[in-house]
Amino acid sequence: MRTADCSSLSAAARLLGISPAVASVSLKRLESDLNLALFVRTTRSMRLTLEGEILLSRCRPLLEGFREAEEELRAGHALVTGNLQISMPSDLGRNVILPWLDEFQTQYPGVHLRAQVSDRLADIYRQPVDIAIRYGTPPSSGLVALPLVQENRRVLCAAPAYLRQFGTPASPHELADHNCLCFMRNDTVYDSWRFWKDDEESVVNVRGNRLSDDSDAVRRWAVAGYGIVYRSRIDVVGDIAAGRLQLLCPDWMGESVPLHLVCADRRQLSPTVRLLREFLEIRFNGLAGTVKLHI
Repeated sequence: MRTADCSSLSAAARLLGISPAVASVSLKRLESDLNLALFVRTTRSMRLTLEGEILLSRCRPLLEGFREAEEELRAGHALVTGNLQISMPSDLGRNVILPWLDEFQTQYPGVHLRAQVSDRLADIYRQPVDIAIRYGTPPSSGLVALPLVQENRRVLCAAPAYLRQFGTPASPHELADHNCLCFMRNDTVYDSWRFWKDDEESVVNVRGNRLSDDSDAVRRWAVAGYGIVYRSRIDVVGDIAAGRLQLLCPDWMGESVPLHLVCADRRQLSPTVRLLREFLEIRFNGLAGTVKLHI
């Protein structure tokens, strides 16, 4: 671009602070990669070929856009500002995401967060919620869903103390002999647990003496040794790594529960939201390095 502007390779080199020899090698490499002549050279000047003019017309706005992006990045964290209202599941939000949001706000103090931590799904069309973190396959509605963790499944686990007292089930079919801690959302009890092994699918109807609409409470009961849980692996990854919970029936695959960042409209995907999504995605990948998130 500089050579075209100056009609001289040596003048372009001076502007860029490089030697004419380096500029010449760079231009020849570009022409070789494209297998095209970009300039017609004479002893006194250089002019663009038709192919060079086409390439320059496409490259100039890209380079200008790149410079604008550089300037925005140099402006620093002051660009990442504003109020952000976020809804998230109880257990995952309280024990995993909230500490990360503390870190995010430390890096970007111009962001003001309002966190809704609940297992009751927020109506992001009617409630004051900008984005939501949700498990499961996105609904076939107008919602925009960006993946955070695509490979995530439910797993069976229990505390070592429970297993010492009541034994370890060898397969999901033995869950009928165990106290299973169930979760409830919107008055629906999730007591039918699905598993797959090779081509076999098994649906096990479980029972237990404890039930809650708060997923954090259910996980805490399991850690305390009160029964077996069927939870998203992300929720229990820390407990498994620390030995507070033990993975059961690892040769059986649980239900798929991918994690998404959801919003009502793409216009809500502000630079702050996009940066937060990237921030969370990196940290979830870090969890995968602690204990694999899928079998």
